[in-house]
Amino acid sequence: MHENPSPPLSPALDQSWKELLQKEFGASYFLKLKEFLLEEKTKAVIYPPGRFIFNAFNLTPAGKVKVVILGQDPYHGAGQAHGLCFSVPDGIALPPSLRNIFKELNDDLGFPVAQNGNLEKWARQGVLLLNATLTVRANQAGSHQNRGWEEFTGSAVSALSQKYSDIVFLLWGRYAQAKEPLIDSRKHLILKAAHPSPFSAFSGFFGCRHFSRANAYLLSRGKEPVDWKLQ
Repeated sequence: MHENPSPPLSPALDQSWKELLQKEFGASYFLKLKEFLLEEKTKAVIYPPGRFIFNAFNLTPAGKVKVVILGQDPYHGAGQAHGLCFSVPDGIALPPSLRNIFKELNDDLGFPVAQNGNLEKWARQGVLLLNATLTVRANQAGSHQNRGWEEFTGSAVSALSQKYSDIVFLLWGRYAQAKEPLIDSRKHLILKAAHPSPFSAFSGFFGCRHFSRANAYLLSRGKEPVDWKLQ
C-alpha cells in the first residue's frame, strides 16, 4: 500500500513559511501539481513519504534561515529521501554526492568524514536543505520535474531574498544556479561551485571552501556560525 504523497492545499507548515507561501497553495500550478501527485500515487511509489515532503521547511523556519543549499530532486532509491537535499536518514549508505560534500568539509575545516548522512543537525541550525523538486517516482530520477515544484520552491527562495537579509546561498551546479536571478546579491551572499556529483566535483566543487566562507560571512554580519561538524 502506497503512502499518500500528495500535499494538502495548505500543507502543515511552520507558521513563518505558511505566511510567506500562502498564496502559492491556491495557485493554478499548485492545484495541477496536487492532481498530478494524486494520479501518480495510484500507479507508482513516490519518495519521500508524504510526511517528509515539506521536511526542509518544517525543520528550518523562514526567520531562522542562515544558509540555503539547493538540490535538484529527492533520491529515488528506497529509504533514501526524507525531504532534505543531499541528506539520507540514519543507517542509509552515503550517496556519492554526499560523500564528496563530506570530503570537501574535511578539506575545508578539518572535520572527520562523517559516516552518517543525516543532515538534520544542519537544518535545525538554520541551513535550509531545499530540493527544487520535492517528490520523485521510485527509481526514476527527475520524474517529477517540470510539474510545478520548481515554481513553488522558486517562490520560497524569492520570498527569503525579499523579506530577509544576510543569508548565504550555496548554488552547486547549473540546476541550482538557475535560481540565482531570484536572489538579491546586494542583500545576500551567493557562492557558486560545480555540483558535488562524482561527474563534476573535480571541476570546481573540491576546493570551493564554501563551509568556511559561509561562516566567515555570517560572523561578519553578527550571526552565529553553523557548526558543520556531524561527528
